[in-house]
Amino acid sequence: MAIRTYGPNAVDWEQRIDLDRLRTERLQRLHTALNQSELGALLSFDFANIRYMSSTHIGTWAMDKLIRFALLVRGGEPVVWDFGSAARHHQLYNPWLDHGDGKEGGPPTGARAGISTLRGAFHPDAGIGADVAAKVAAELREHGLAGEPLGVDLAEMPVLHALKEQGIDVVDGQQVFLEARRVKTPDEISLLTQACSMVDAAYEELYGHLRPGVRENECVGLVSKVLYDLGSEYVEGVNAISGERCSPHPHVYSDRLIRPGDPAFFDILHSHLGYRTCYYRTFAVGSASPAQRDAYVRCRAYMDEAIALVRPGATTADIVEVWPRAEEFGFPDETAAFALQYGHGVGLSIWEKPVFSRLVSLDHPEVLEEGMVFALETYWPAADGWSAARIEEEVVVTADGCEVITKFPAEELLVAGRKYWTVGGELNTRRESQSHLNTREGRGGR
Repeated sequence: MAIRTYGPNAVDWEQRIDLDRLRTERLQRLHTALNQSELGALLSFDFANIRYMSSTHIGTWAMDKLIRFALLVRGGEPVVWDFGSAARHHQLYNPWLDHGDGKEGGPPTGARAGISTLRGAFHPDAGIGADVAAKVAAELREHGLAGEPLGVDLAEMPVLHALKEQGIDVVDGQQVFLEARRVKTPDEISLLTQACSMVDAAYEELYGHLRPGVRENECVGLVSKVLYDLGSEYVEGVNAISGERCSPHPHVYSDRLIRPGDPAFFDILHSHLGYRTCYYRTFAVGSASPAQRDAYVRCRAYMDEAIALVRPGATTADIVEVWPRAEEFGFPDETAAFALQYGHGVGLSIWEKPVFSRLVSLDHPEVLEEGMVFALETYWPAADGWSAARIEEEVVVTADGCEVITKFPAEELLVAGRKYWTVGGELNTRRESQSHLNTREGRGGR
């Protein structure tokens, strides 16, 4: 195995993740992407882009507020305008934002107090949008970039209008950010792998707990506790889908009571030091019908075919060509079936580049490169008309192929919640894998 999994702590007796290097290399890649573009600067309101640029974070509560913003000019250092006392905290604890050019005794110039429009919660006449634009325009003038295009990832309309009133040419900057983030650094890959290892542990607890009588929302609570106990920064979501809810896939958990013979699939999305997971697994609860087993076999086959093609130089079109067309599994077109046979980059957010979908990839293929990290997702509805299988693996593109970093077993359908099984007349606790079931029941594997 080329990709190591470290403990989450810092130690002096082993070389692990180098956070200073992480910060430096991310900013270098963003500068490279900016220099290769036609933009003079990048303005971000997106939490993931702000973190990539400045290595600052004030908590997941603020992710949807559009309240903080950051600017990177060509050849310059990041400037972050942050919410209230967070700016003061950055001045005290984020030395990489100290540009060394502030007035004597004053705050470091890279960490400043500033506030945006809070999704319209401020009174429109308060002038908040105009204040944001004035701050940005001043920086652009100081660096001689007032006449150059400004790339913005996302912003509210009052801010955009105010930037234009300052004479700034506002264009799409999201592509520059995503280009920088497309290929991961070694430290990013280590963090993504560590995030997956935490989900491995969550699935082990879930598999042991899953049985008839458990509710979907209870599974969500169990997984969330395991992850937070392990040090997760943010449980973005746990998709818990069971029984007849499996087909069509609703993409949201409920309070449904899981019953004997149900399929149940889960997607666990969480963040370790900002780095996300997207990680599906499917179980049968109590027993698995022939239709469920057949659906799982087909779902797994599509996954294995896709993984076998992943290597530098391959394209997203090469991958999606081995997946079924929407019409083959009950949908009228690729828009209606979007994200069922799917792939997406994983990093400080999901979804990132590259995207794998028959909706776009055949006509607009993207070339795979060493260091990319992405998740591949397959789905197949069962012939019984109500159950289904869903599998997802995260892979790292290596020099000659790829490595799977999602390790909880998914080669065969696992049956959870069958309390006992008998071998030679002896009663044993039942938490074995489906391979044991196949051996005992005389059923072959995939």
